[in-house]
Amino acid sequence: MSPRHNRPRGGETPDERPHTGLDRYGLERTEEYQGEEWKVRHVAGARAAGKRYRCPGCDQEIPSGTPHLVAWPEYGGVDDRRHWHKACWNAKDRRTSKVQRSRNAPKY
Repeated sequence: MSPRHNRPRGGETPDERPHTGLDRYGLERTEEYQGEEWKVRHVAGARAAGKRYRCPGCDQEIPSGTPHLVAWPEYGGVDDRRHWHKACWNAKDRRTSKVQRSRNAPKY
């Protein structure tokens, strides 16, 4: 059995291939949220071993290694990125603007 080849079929060059929205990190798309255009990218979570994020949609922690989404304003910087649960991002328009934490909840 011969090894698998990851070459495009049909002899097309990378410039001739249709743009599918894929970049080197995965599928990235643009969505509108709060009157702005936001970039949204799927994250497998496997590379972020030991890192924890807090979802702004539900204010719950995203455990290390959990697949989730990263979203940021189109013209925002690195500090504007937010890590969301996929379900929370999909329900972002149905949620209230401010999530109230309990008194004893951590502030990070």
